Amino acid sequence: MTSDTSLDGFIRDGRHHQRVRVYYEDTDFTGIVYHANYLRYMERGRTNYLRLIGADHRVLFEETQKEAPGFAFVVRAMTIDYLKPAKMDDILEVVTHPGEVKGASIVLKQKVMRGEELLVASDVRVAFVSGGRARPIPKPLRIAMAADKEVAGEVG
Repeated sequence: MTSDTSLDGFIRDGRHHQRVRVYYEDTDFTGIVYHANYLRYMERGRTNYLRLIGADHRVLFEETQKEAPGFAFVVRAMTIDYLKPAKMDDILEVVTHPGEVKGASIVLKQKVMRGEELLVASDVRVAFVSGGRARPIPKPLRIAMAADKEVAGEVG
């Protein structure tokens, strides 16, 4: 999917881009985005990144489902740096790309931008689970994510 008008965002050069508008409900009494709302924005970015990887690699996800029924990715750890505030009516872009892919987890690198301005930077380790337990990421899925990592490069 390459259209930036999609509700799910789009993937270009190994990076997922998700636009988000800041609404009144996202802000505190000063009109600044409440810090926890960035977590919601980034969750949308991660979810849609994985959704689009699945849309582009449907056979891959079907194979993964056979190998690990009911699989999911869950957040295991997160580091986050709040650099600049966003305000009501800002249009933000959440950019997500894979970092380290190994074993049962992957680090997704995320940033929240306002135009060219970096507002928030985060590394999110997500674990692959099936049957309620962490499991190794199936090889075809790991290869697809590693390929995205190679296209995206290591730029944070």
